[in-house]
Amino acid sequence: MRQIRLTIILALAAITANAEDFQGVITDTMCGARHDMMKDHPADQCVKMCTKAQYSYALYDGKNIFRLSDQKTPARFAAQEVKVTGTLNQKSKTIKVSSIEPAAEKQGR
Repeated sequence: MRQIRLTIILALAAITANAEDFQGVITDTMCGARHDMMKDHPADQCVKMCTKAQYSYALYDGKNIFRLSDQKTPARFAAQEVKVTGTLNQKSKTIKVSSIEPAAEKQGR
């Protein structure tokens, strides 16, 4: 039993050690970088409406759109600049999310 616990702890430590920080805007997999389809609604409402349908929360980093494994926490940050900590699966373009927090204020503002 002790050996199983140790193995689990080491596996979790290895996963955490590979975590990276990703900076970008919380969006959805339908609209990505642009929310032009719903001209009468602000971007945050568009993101929330798209994710209530069949689309997923995602992170847009300025070039790429990465699906997020956590589909609850991003709702608080729809259309906002954030820092996502997690592990990227290159094949599926999905970030296994460890945490999401508002992006640090930019210098000089």
